[in-house]
Order: sequence, then structure tokens, then C-alpha cells
Amino acid sequence: MDTGFIFDLDPTFYRIGPFQFRYYGLIFVAMLYSGYMFWRWQMVRAGYSLELAQRFVVWGFLAVVVGSRLGHCLFYDPAGYLSNPLTILYIWQGGLSSHGATIGLILVLYLFARSNGLNKLDILDRFSFSAATGAALVRLGNFFNSEIVGRETDLPWGVRFFRYDGGVIARHPSQLYEFLMGVVILLALLLADRMAGGEKRSRGLLAGLFLTLYFFGRFMVEYVKEYQTLEHSVLTMGQYLSIAPFLFGVGLLVWSRRGHGKA
Repeated sequence: MDTGFIFDLDPTFYRIGPFQFRYYGLIFVAMLYSGYMFWRWQMVRAGYSLELAQRFVVWGFLAVVVGSRLGHCLFYDPAGYLSNPLTILYIWQGGLSSHGATIGLILVLYLFARSNGLNKLDILDRFSFSAATGAALVRLGNFFNSEIVGRETDLPWGVRFFRYDGGVIARHPSQLYEFLMGVVILLALLLADRMAGGEKRSRGLLAGLFLTLYFFGRFMVEYVKEYQTLEHSVLTMGQYLSIAPFLFGVGLLVWSRRGHGKA
């Protein structure tokens, strides 16, 4: 007996002449706005100026776009993109990596903190809420685009992505798994922030919590996601790329727990 339901939503919700407006773009805008609001809340609560918080917006946007694109090209198809480097700029054809975005954001946050004389771990902590929001919403956008699908399943909530493979296979809605994972991580961060006393919390706590929870979750979800390269490997590329940030997050949690990051 067939399982799952067919998902055949047109990713473009409005057209006017040659222009198309897609659900992914709408969700991306919501991601940027909500991420900024969390960032502004954290920065202003700490006593930093609104101007300083706003100054990071362009930095953060470029880190996400450039980092995620370069990450996809170099992690998942380096030979193909390096043989024709111009295609790296074809971002409209799809291909973004959350691991690349993470590397880009950590690097830019470090440079931003350094150039403004700010504590680097404190800045990483304050951006964690935005990172969790982005991690959740970008996967919701992937679902509406019928991309980054899961592997075959006979579970009753399996989804047949008509625009991916004609809906012939019921698949894990892995995008929704990661969306829910991001929501849970955001709630965990809010709870941890409150329980740790807000501005009294130890530095590195929230960044460590985000990195540990998110990349552990990413590692596990990879078991139900369609393979992206390394088909004959024990682990997927996404799992290999999740190990280092997970361990870094654990290290931050241990360091913070021992009181080294007290404000």
C-alpha cells in the first residue's frame, strides 16, 4: 500500500511579467529579519548601541551568502566548480551549504568583534539565537522548494515530492525534521539564557550549546537524508563536516561550565 502524501506546491507563489516571487525568498527575508531582531535584542540588552548592532547586518548577510555558496562548491563538488570557477557565481541555480554558512559567520563574527574591541565569545553567544532561527527557517524554505529531500520511508508521514522525482517515492521530510530541530534549539537557548541569569551567564555557554545541539542533530538527520556525495563512505559529507563544530561546541560548554567565561 502506498504511503505518504504528494507534495506538489509550486515554489513560485506570484508572477508579474518576467519576475517571480518564491516561497523560499519570502522565508529568506523572514529569516534575515527575525535573525536581526534577536541580534538587536541581545546587543542592546548588553548596553551596546543600536548603531553597532546595525553595523553587523551587512557583514552577516555576506557571511551567509558567500560562506554557504563557497561551502557547497568546495565541499560537495570541488572538481566540477574549480574546472569552471565562473559557475560558483551562479547562485540562482541553487547549492548552499549550512556548514559553509557556519564557517563564514564564525569568521566574520570574530573579525567584527576584533575590529570593535568586543569579547569574541560574548559576540558568538549573542548571535546564537539568530543562528538557530536561520537554521530552522532555511530548511522550511528547502521544503517549499522540494529540495534536500530525505531517503525512502514507509512511515505514514512520508512525503512524495512530485517536483523532485515525480512523487514516485515516499521520503522522510528531513527538511521539516531540521526545521523542528532549529525551533527546539532556539527554545533551549532562550531557556538556558534565562536560567543562567541573562547578562550574568558565563561566556561561551550559548555558543557551545548551539554548536553542540545543532551539529549533533545535523549528524543524526543525515541518516535519513538523501546522499550528497560520498555514497560509498561510512558517513556522509554532512556528517564529516559536523564533527569538528560539534566537538568545538562541547569544548565551549566544558570551558564555560568550569567558570572560565564568567562576565
